Amino acid sequence: MGTVYEELIRRFNNENNEAAGDFWTPRDVVELMADIVFVPIADKIKDATYSCYDGACGTGGMLTVGQSRLQSLAQKYGKKVSIHLFGQEILAPVYALCKADMLLKGEGEEAEHISFGSTLSIDCNASRQFDFMLSNPPYGKSWKVDAEKMGGKKEILDTRFNVYLESGEQLSMIPRTSDGQLLFLLNNISKMKDTELGSRIAEVHNGSSIFTGDAGSGESNARRYIIENDLVEAIIAVPENMFYNTPLGTFIWILSNRKEERRKGKIQLIDATKMKSPLDKNMGKKNCEFTPEIRAEILRIFMEMEESDVSMIFDNDQFAYWSITVERPLRLRVYPDREIPSDTFKKTEELEAVRKALASVPTSTPLDDWNAFAKATKLKAAALKKIRPFITEKDSTAQPVLGEADVELRDTESVPFKYEGGIEAFMQNEVLPYAPDAWVDEKKTVIGYEISFSKYFYKPVELREMSDIIAELNTLEKQADGMIAGIMEGIS
Repeated sequence: MGTVYEELIRRFNNENNEAAGDFWTPRDVVELMADIVFVPIADKIKDATYSCYDGACGTGGMLTVGQSRLQSLAQKYGKKVSIHLFGQEILAPVYALCKADMLLKGEGEEAEHISFGSTLSIDCNASRQFDFMLSNPPYGKSWKVDAEKMGGKKEILDTRFNVYLESGEQLSMIPRTSDGQLLFLLNNISKMKDTELGSRIAEVHNGSSIFTGDAGSGESNARRYIIENDLVEAIIAVPENMFYNTPLGTFIWILSNRKEERRKGKIQLIDATKMKSPLDKNMGKKNCEFTPEIRAEILRIFMEMEESDVSMIFDNDQFAYWSITVERPLRLRVYPDREIPSDTFKKTEELEAVRKALASVPTSTPLDDWNAFAKATKLKAAALKKIRPFITEKDSTAQPVLGEADVELRDTESVPFKYEGGIEAFMQNEVLPYAPDAWVDEKKTVIGYEISFSKYFYKPVELREMSDIIAELNTLEKQADGMIAGIMEGIS
């Protein structure tokens, strides 16, 4: 029933260009996610009850595929398991269909576990934790309505999205309201079990979740929290045009709070963008798929932690950096004879007092040193602040103004955690040779995290040898000469 509904929705959305991703995820992608969530712990399955959750469940496809996969693996290992499915859906017709589908399958108890409403603002499973979580949350979609229901973006105190570091510093992970996909991942993380098996998560996102947001932003802070808590096992880059109504490339996050020893402190990146099989006929934007053979190969690469051209393994701090603010001193040259506007001061006598003070400055006072000149005027700081814009100009040859930076020369730099020697060495090597007077404003230093697949998997196009190009041009020239000769003979 769910599959039929999905096909109808896909065809309907092809005509009016709506986002079919609101309703379901291609089954080949779901199968891959289920493989990577369940297969690694198949030998740890016990005669027990397990739970599977999807906070953006749509028609419930991920839940039923997850249920089927866990049951088949349990049977393979001679275990008897029971599985409870939990989900939440915001679109009323889709929510109703998900419940109806489960009822028709004879799973009335599980249908009771499907909740209606927005997972972000009305978490219907706030007190629950789950063994397995698979989800394809909306990405590139505004969550402004949810933010307003939660008291406004700046007032959100939900502990799913706000945490405290060991230092006591509060880390807000609230992203921009135009895209709330990372909030769904944080919601799942908040529901991880502290058990021997722990919890495993597979979640689909677009590229925004891995690199959007500067250091200190909600998106970067979310990545920082997830990575510093060593929850990410792998991220898999999926081919473009894998989803029905979007051509964008996507990424599958694989998380666990019970990593194998060999995975601790590390993240595996798998570039599966070229691992695809073309469809005989496009289904909306979807023109390719993961065949069982391709899924098996991706699973093998993951399970073996293979390092190759399409699989790389990095330490967690490979993705961390300091965002530093590099300051340059303000340098001013003084022009004491310049006119000060009459409305600079409320009282005329104040202006006259300032003019007398400027006139009384000893001629020996250097005009390329604002600090010395200001001291010589014997004026109060408030008066100096008012007149300085009128009697000074920036001059790179002047002396630095003590304690003041030139905002126009201010710059920010990203220093990788892996940079040998850290920030100090970066300044010595990369900045001070070109700006000897620069310094770092340590109060503005912020930690950021981002993951760039293109940085690690980009392969530059190999340029052809000049001799090959010349040889091809000569061949083409001879062919052209032959064609012209033939044409001329025909004319004659």
